[in-house]
Amino acid sequence: MTSPSEKKKPDGRRLRSVESRRRIVEAMRELIREGIVAPRAEEVAARADVGLRSVFRHFDDMESLYREIADAILAEVEPMLELPEPSGALPDLLSEMIARRVRLFERIMPFRSAADVHLHRSPFLVEDRRRMNEMLRSAMRTTLPASVCKDRALFDALDAVLSFEFWRRLRQDGQLSATQARRIVERTAFSLTDTMPTRKT
Repeated sequence: MTSPSEKKKPDGRRLRSVESRRRIVEAMRELIREGIVAPRAEEVAARADVGLRSVFRHFDDMESLYREIADAILAEVEPMLELPEPSGALPDLLSEMIARRVRLFERIMPFRSAADVHLHRSPFLVEDRRRMNEMLRSAMRTTLPASVCKDRALFDALDAVLSFEFWRRLRQDGQLSATQARRIVERTAFSLTDTMPTRKT
């Protein structure tokens, strides 16, 4: 008969599996952050210091791996999304919103590029992208004046200019620095709203 102490004894194999998975997720995040958008199993195994077989076993469940990576990234950027809403005149609101999005987009850019590689085969990544876009649009609705939000064409135009896709086009396709790209976003947003900032951010 099994004693109570034996029943409570941790499952060593399960604990090792959990630790291996944690290492694999962290290794994938590191490799993606370094610019490797589709890390090979061998690269992940070497970085995580686990066996190649372990990587293949966990890679069989890619959806849950994507979810764990997305959760880890969200934990990193959540403070940026939860900052108090800016206040002031419209040009100053736009300046602050752009500054926050620049910080956010620069942080998530490697992961969004990596997600593009797997988007066609991952319902989770598709939903995660939709959710992020809606969060950004929601932030616009709660920050910008009602007159801007009610003007559908203006709101959608600002949404496009302040989007990650526009930022990535400037940074990656246009090969612009973050400073140069930000100036273009600001100029376009101010032109759309026919405003200029009263203070620099």
